[in-house]
Amino acid sequence: MTSTPNGSGSARRAEIRRVRPRDAARMRALRLEMLADAPLAFLETLADAAARPHADYAARIASVSTGAGTAQFVADPGGRLVGHAGGTAAPGEPGLTVVYAVYVTPPWRGTGLLGALVDAVAAWSRACGRPELMLEVVVGNDRAYRAYRRLGFVDTGVRVPHPTVPALTELQMRRPA
Repeated sequence: MTSTPNGSGSARRAEIRRVRPRDAARMRALRLEMLADAPLAFLETLADAAARPHADYAARIASVSTGAGTAQFVADPGGRLVGHAGGTAAPGEPGLTVVYAVYVTPPWRGTGLLGALVDAVAAWSRACGRPELMLEVVVGNDRAYRAYRRLGFVDTGVRVPHPTVPALTELQMRRPA
């Protein structure tokens, strides 16, 4: 996929692919960036993630690099990873993949990477026999809400408590994989 980062006149390429075990260190760096940039969007704190040993990252990346239960995809232009999206089978709803930990680094936002990452999760989901995607967005995060609507997600009307910040609510959005 070719993308042009905001403010740049030259096109750069980022490969969208499933994570590989050798991505552990680069994935750790991206995870720390994700948590620093958007702390309410993810289920752990920056301090907790920074304290986790590299071996834990390596084990996690190895576990999501294959299989049909959970997968993570990255945007890799060579060097630092610039985007991520994960998918996991929804317990109790066999045709559904929950999209999680979606992130595009700021210089690459608006380049099409978000759509490409979600499309990678969708293709994996379909290949696993799950024809629908669902994700949750913090109520009030209008930028993310609009971005997901542009990608075909529809607000289901379902509202759930934020998993770590009791004062916040999340809304559920779905679309075909």
